[in-house]
Amino acid sequence: MPQILVLHGPNLNLLGTREPDIYGRTTLADIDRGLHELGAELGVDVVCFQSNHEGELIERVHAARDDGTGFVVINPAAYTHTSVALRDALAALGRPFVEVHLSNVHRREAFRQHSYFSDLAEAVISGCGAAGYRYALSFAAEKLAQETRI
Repeated sequence: MPQILVLHGPNLNLLGTREPDIYGRTTLADIDRGLHELGAELGVDVVCFQSNHEGELIERVHAARDDGTGFVVINPAAYTHTSVALRDALAALGRPFVEVHLSNVHRREAFRQHSYFSDLAEAVISGCGAAGYRYALSFAAEKLAQETRI
């Protein structure tokens, strides 16, 4: 079964209580549970990982080189605008990824409108709330299915 790694960046463990007017009331546990359910429907194995530490996210990307990961869904959160190191880890991984943002970063502060990841990403989903993760997972599963049909 194809594996999709879902990475959640810093402060996403606070979803549901952190600025709910921007990020919504859905918790990270709710998002992960929904992704596992959708993954089962789509025939993919979903592995979720969250960290507030850049190095841990990088180490998890490195581990994906050898664990069967075929696609990555990532919400780099604040690291979107700051982490060349995480970008380099994804580039070195050599697997496609979708960049996800809960809020529409283009309607927010100017510093949030620059991403170190978007030019490498297969797709960018922004402003759809928690549903953006489901859209990204569906996209990733379809891309993996296309690869196996070729």
